[in-house]
Amino acid sequence: MADWAATFGLVFGGCCSNALTLERVTSEYPKAGSLITFSQFLLISLHGLPKFVSFTRGPLNFPIPHLRPRRLPFTSYLIQVGLFYCVSLLNNLAFGYNIPMPVHIIFRSGGLVVSMLMGWLLSRKSYTISQVLSVLIVTVGVILTTLSSNRREETASLGSPTSRYLMGIGILTLALILSGFLGVVQDKTLASYTAHPPVRTKPKTAGSSPSSDAAGPPDVWEESMFYLHFLALPLFFSIRHDLTVQARALFASHARVTTFSVPRVAMQFTLPAVLPALLANTFTQLLCTAGVNRLTTRVPALTVTLVLVVRKAVSLVLSVVLFDGSDVTWGMLWSGAFLVFAGTVGYTVSGRTSKKDKKE
Repeated sequence: MADWAATFGLVFGGCCSNALTLERVTSEYPKAGSLITFSQFLLISLHGLPKFVSFTRGPLNFPIPHLRPRRLPFTSYLIQVGLFYCVSLLNNLAFGYNIPMPVHIIFRSGGLVVSMLMGWLLSRKSYTISQVLSVLIVTVGVILTTLSSNRREETASLGSPTSRYLMGIGILTLALILSGFLGVVQDKTLASYTAHPPVRTKPKTAGSSPSSDAAGPPDVWEESMFYLHFLALPLFFSIRHDLTVQARALFASHARVTTFSVPRVAMQFTLPAVLPALLANTFTQLLCTAGVNRLTTRVPALTVTLVLVVRKAVSLVLSVVLFDGSDVTWGMLWSGAFLVFAGTVGYTVSGRTSKKDKKE
């Protein structure tokens, strides 16, 4: 119970706060999606380095880094890294095409239906009528909850050129399809290797660090979280010019700055006011990703998508209640929230029933 509480605490606490900080940054810098994605990938990779990289003493006692033994083979991550990189980049890139947060959430809530179709088409999974209806109820609930915030959608989308807006919709659609395919790949990978993980033991040498092999390999979710981000870092080299332009635009902004004075020292630091929100978004993404990866190794891809859709609905409700409650259709908001809750309960109950039937 403590493990599940920690998992859901990371998913809902980390991801909801991450959504709020993301909206704060993209509202002022809508074209900073690539920079946001790179910052998140870099922090998560640095966080995992001590667990997955150890050092041995080489010539002249020079430390030589090497990767520790893994639970999953290195090649199993290559397809996942490409898909995960594309999905993360496309979702953040869509904000640069005047896609408002409500429309963003509506499209990502469609991942439930896409995940179910992918599982049926590619993995030959079967779903009960109750599960299908529950997924549709959750999707309708998220759409109602999203549309309850009228002012955001009007101000963000009606003033934008149609062609640019449709381009953003196309980007979100592609990200949705790739995300569903990623869930199928992760399901198959975990099913193939977690039962008998191919952990390779490394023979101890005289120059090896005493802590390099003393502790066993980390959990599968930690390994997946690290390699999906670490192996994707070289891919950002292809968009290095965009990252440079976005970073310069953020640090060169003098419209809103925050000045920090160090007591008793003649020093002052002037930083863009949006930088604390960017740092908070990067840190909360670390918490969110940890929760999602923990959840991925415990339940099927469709259930993960269901939990994330519910999380998105919670994020939107918090955003509306805390920051944008003036022009909200409250009846639609709470009706949508009720449908999300009812659909989630229905999916959970129908899932348990189907498992019991299979055992009988």
